[in-house]
Amino acid sequence: MDTDDFDVALLSAAMTQAEQGGWNSVSLLESARQAGLPLAETRDRFPYRASLLLRLGRIADESALADDTATGDSRERLFDLLMRRLDVFQQYRNGIKAVMRALPFDPALAVILGGATIESMRWMADAAGISTTGLGGIVRINLVMGVWTHTLRTWEKDDSEDMGSTMAALDQALDKAARFKLFPTGAGSLTDGGLPDVDFAEPQPPQPDAPENSH
Repeated sequence: MDTDDFDVALLSAAMTQAEQGGWNSVSLLESARQAGLPLAETRDRFPYRASLLLRLGRIADESALADDTATGDSRERLFDLLMRRLDVFQQYRNGIKAVMRALPFDPALAVILGGATIESMRWMADAAGISTTGLGGIVRINLVMGVWTHTLRTWEKDDSEDMGSTMAALDQALDKAARFKLFPTGAGSLTDGGLPDVDFAEPQPPQPDAPENSH
């Protein structure tokens, strides 16, 4: 068994545990036993539980980046890249949902996964042809992070097989991010001096014009 098969087997067993009893019930030792994997190698490759989730993120990145044909514009490529990541998540859907439910009660894990996800989004942006250098690059990475987070929250509630609601949420979030020049040809205005305050949730209704003062 090569290392990729080893990791997938352990990940599948752990996600099944998470689905059945929540993330806090997951034991790497028990997952290894259920998958028929040697304990010593499991300990060597995955010294703590969070390392298994970090490996899942890398597997998702590898799947997204496997087909680097660079067709379409940056928006289309980013859409495809993020959906490929979600295709991997979909394979472990109920286990990942259990992890997401546990995050508010595990700040350390949230920080670890948050940092790893930012690096993943940097790779997704680069692969889509979006510049990630300089202060402007930090802004754009944060925009991609916002797009991903909004889409993931929708995916968590989307029980359809075709992930139709998830794709619609991703499309909507990309449209909003484009207004802040996430993409090279996007419209909008954004300087390199600070992070935009972008709300990827439901759009707000327009505010009525203030009445003119009369003297």
